[in-house]
Amino acid sequence: MSMSDTRQPALLGPSGMIFLAILVAAAVLVPALNLMTPPDSALHVPTYVVSLLGKYLCYALLALSVDLIWGYVGILSLGHGAFFALGGYAMGMYLMRQIGTRGVYGDPILPDFMVFLNWKELPWFWYGFDMFPFAALMVLLAPGILALVFGWFAFRSRVTGVYLSIITQAMTFALLLAFFRNDMGFGGNNGLTDFKDILGFNIQSDGTRLVLFVLSALALGLGYVLCRFLVRSHFGKVLIAIRDAETRVRFTGYRAENYKLVAFVVSAMLAGIAGALYVPQVGIINPSEFSPANSIEIIVWVAVGGRGTLVGAALGAVLVNYAKTYFTSGMLAPYWLFMLGGLFVAVTLFLPKGIVGTFYEWREKRRPPPDGADAPLASPKPAE
Repeated sequence: MSMSDTRQPALLGPSGMIFLAILVAAAVLVPALNLMTPPDSALHVPTYVVSLLGKYLCYALLALSVDLIWGYVGILSLGHGAFFALGGYAMGMYLMRQIGTRGVYGDPILPDFMVFLNWKELPWFWYGFDMFPFAALMVLLAPGILALVFGWFAFRSRVTGVYLSIITQAMTFALLLAFFRNDMGFGGNNGLTDFKDILGFNIQSDGTRLVLFVLSALALGLGYVLCRFLVRSHFGKVLIAIRDAETRVRFTGYRAENYKLVAFVVSAMLAGIAGALYVPQVGIINPSEFSPANSIEIIVWVAVGGRGTLVGAALGAVLVNYAKTYFTSGMLAPYWLFMLGGLFVAVTLFLPKGIVGTFYEWREKRRPPPDGADAPLASPKPAE
């Protein structure tokens, strides 16, 4: 056996390196073009575009989290918007506690909506959110604990396929209804907004917007490396085996539910981080983020880009959301949902492996990839 036969596949591969290089270039060039070019220059990147690009990066990280469990474990989650929203609410609660006496009612402790609703004291679950480290911890723990509890019951009960998809959708719909209630203490249907600063910096300033954009790019890059490491490890190979033949994996002695649970929790935490970075850039978080339609839209992003490729999921999120921004700002706005549905049908019929997956397949037919570095470890089967 030659040395080339015993080498492990590269962690990132050429496409992964290109993806990270693009992120690094964006993290450098976008701030530079915003700060160093005059506003009337064709190269100038306005601050609102910086925030828009930052939002796209947050969506890309969210899509990455979904691809980890759908593309490599076969779990079609229609409720991942819930984890994204919980991370966003955790960050939003911290930002609300930073307002203090600068709110409309000037209360140093209670947020404006609590004063308006005649709350007398701060609810216990708001304690600690005046400290950023605690809020950052909750960004991970809130979606992580929900995923742990939900996944523990679902996977140990061996709920799979469409039944699992339905109960994930029911979970996010239940949270949507709960967070709409004023007596829950999360702002009701208006949610949390009117943020002033983060870590002492004005959240509306150009500098803060640029830092949030760079942090979003960094989080996406680190999230990609983490997911790539997981799917290339022995753990990832077991996940792929579970996706393709869970019963056989169980017969070989593996506790499939434990592997699925770990992947589900990691995915939920990544979604929570995406939500936490999203909120200060858009300036609001409300119960609409729990909408089942949002979770379904995430699936469209991943399907368009390419399930089971990671890079494709991020690409699909950026492309679809750019199209959404473009088409919903003109006369075609009322027809966007029809276009989105048509896009999903077209991809399912003509590009079942998505953009990146189809490119990998075309490249494999022309020449084998070196050491199998770029191609998915195994082509995912169609969702059942």
